[in-house]
Amino acid sequence: MDSQEFADVLAAVRAFVREQVVPREDEIEETDAIPQDVRQKSMEMGLFGYALPEEYGGLGLSLSEEVRLVFELGYTTPAYRSMFGTSNGIAGQVLVNAGDAEQRARWLPRLASGEIIASFALTEAEAGSDPSALTTTAVRDGGEYVIDGAKRFITNAPEADVFMVFARTGGPGGRGISTFLVPKDTPGVKVGPPDAKMGQRGAHTAEVFFDGARVPASAMVGGEGEGFRIAMLSLAKGRVSIAAVCVGLAQRILDETVAYAKERSQGGSKIGEYQLIQGLIADSQTELYAGRAMVLEAARAYDAGEDTRVAPSCAKYFCSEMVGRVADRAVQVYGGMGYMHGVAVERFYRDARLFRLYEGTSQIQQVIIARQLLR
Repeated sequence: MDSQEFADVLAAVRAFVREQVVPREDEIEETDAIPQDVRQKSMEMGLFGYALPEEYGGLGLSLSEEVRLVFELGYTTPAYRSMFGTSNGIAGQVLVNAGDAEQRARWLPRLASGEIIASFALTEAEAGSDPSALTTTAVRDGGEYVIDGAKRFITNAPEADVFMVFARTGGPGGRGISTFLVPKDTPGVKVGPPDAKMGQRGAHTAEVFFDGARVPASAMVGGEGEGFRIAMLSLAKGRVSIAAVCVGLAQRILDETVAYAKERSQGGSKIGEYQLIQGLIADSQTELYAGRAMVLEAARAYDAGEDTRVAPSCAKYFCSEMVGRVADRAVQVYGGMGYMHGVAVERFYRDARLFRLYEGTSQIQQVIIARQLLR
């Protein structure tokens, strides 16, 4: 895709998000679902495959291009980007990075078109921040593997057609983990009811249970014992994308804040004329500016192969914390109205809290950053 083609895609997505998705945010919140026509149009625009290779029907964007696109996708409810983000991101990238030719040919074109949805089944009840402690097992039985265990907080699990399942095939620690492609209709696979979350309605997570689920040996992605490395590779790239979502959402929240400060009056003056309100707005703009620059640089360094570990964690850590502060200041500027259901910044305040938790908590990012530097 040349620069003009990408500019056209960016403009089309920006217009679609702001003109078609933003006006329906209340509907998404109330129904806990993305409208089917919005999903269909997103499929037609190629958004289900923006980060997947062109040879498999995707847009084949570099990470530097991807984050610029995600800035626009992040401008609305996070559930919108989540609809196709996992298939593009941590789940789809498992196949891009480690899948064999047959696996890529079978699954990637359908992921890119939106025909099917993939989920990334790594987290467990006692293996979240430290996935190397996972206990789901995959035992070889002739030409098959038998999978037993349970996964928790799996994004898009209720809608998923296939799971990228990380299971223990060897001893303790990360080196004993392998990755498997497990179709949802495999006997022994059961998806629990959608979780009742604080925010991000329209984006669904659920538990996934494996009870003697049998898959052929050919369902293994990569070699035996390579699962932990595969997971970390997908997560590192995904963290830059999540940081970009946070930047997009922070921009939206700040736009809402500024608009309110310009129209709301107290004491005979617009509240935007008061310096303490101006200070809150200035702090949010400054942090947003820093976050955007950080994401763009992290993506550039990732594409160049200069830094695929520290920069993604720095970007995810800073931007996920930053959007929370921007949302908090927005509620403060709105005052009592900011605490009311039906006001956009109240919803975004709840939505933003999740970013500091998933795909590696802020504390895990601190550990990754410090350990890399101390080495």
